[in-house]
Amino acid sequence: MAGVDWTRMGMGPIPATEKALKKAGLAMEEIEVIELNEAFAAQALYVIQEGGWDASKVNLNGGAVALGHPLGSSGARIVGTLINVMEQHDYHTGLATMCIGSGQGIATIIKRP
Repeated sequence: MAGVDWTRMGMGPIPATEKALKKAGLAMEEIEVIELNEAFAAQALYVIQEGGWDASKVNLNGGAVALGHPLGSSGARIVGTLINVMEQHDYHTGLATMCIGSGQGIATIIKRP
């Protein structure tokens, strides 16, 4: 979990991801798939660009714009979708991340055998 100035709401996934990668001892290039919560389209595009993420790895089944943004359970939806995509494509390292109101962000790295 990390935060940015509240006026930059939606950008929290960038520092949260950097923190999670450091803690896991991984580089972004080692992440095979990313589930990024799309609070809104411009926010997701900004995070992908500023984070230097490979857009071809992000939201393979569509993000919140396509699948929905269920308030109170978005995190569960994102992690569940990530695990399903990892199993479908035989990926072993994935990233689930989302912005949280007032400038916060959270990122979780999922590893499967």
